[in-house]
Amino acid sequence: MFLVKSAFWLTVAFIVVHPKDVDLGAAAASVSSQAMAAGQQMIVAQILKSDCPLLTCAAAKPKLAVAANANPSVDSPMQDSSINRAAPVPRPRPHWMG
Repeated sequence: MFLVKSAFWLTVAFIVVHPKDVDLGAAAASVSSQAMAAGQQMIVAQILKSDCPLLTCAAAKPKLAVAANANPSVDSPMQDSSINRAAPVPRPRPHWMG
């Protein structure tokens, strides 16, 4: 009941206080497009950033190659991959427990 009362009063408050000169759909769309453009610019800047010292790049490339080869392919099911589990496997349930 509390949620119903809260939703009712929030709706009433929005109807009373909402801005009358603003198209909320257009404002949301413009903010969304600005955020997407900023995100794309940031990603492109990080990708094109090539200020990498020689030792850092030389150390990072083998790690990336190992990590890329360690991931199983998308085609193989999860059950086929052999994973060393760090957590212990629980014992099987006793027969008398069903």
